[in-house]
Amino acid sequence: MGEIVGAKQSSINRYEQDQTSPSYEILVRYADFFDVSLDYILGRTDDPQGKLYECKTKFEESDPEMEKFVEMCFDPKSPMNDRLKKTLLAMLREGKK
Repeated sequence: MGEIVGAKQSSINRYEQDQTSPSYEILVRYADFFDVSLDYILGRTDDPQGKLYECKTKFEESDPEMEKFVEMCFDPKSPMNDRLKKTLLAMLREGKK
């Protein structure tokens, strides 16, 4: 982790033991690595999107590859097939909000 955020392992240990606090630059690197907001890193919110950070999922509603993948996941002979597909696609779209 130290290599990823540009800090020595001993510094990471001091952060974890609450002996010192990381710099703003290190906090930003953590947020970038984990793809969360600084509000989440600082404990100001339980939502990883934070207060100012807008999460954009990689799934697009009209993504034909994702729809093809979802289609492959279900048995077309199953009476629940259509309902399950619709539910899964709705859940994926909810992640966009």
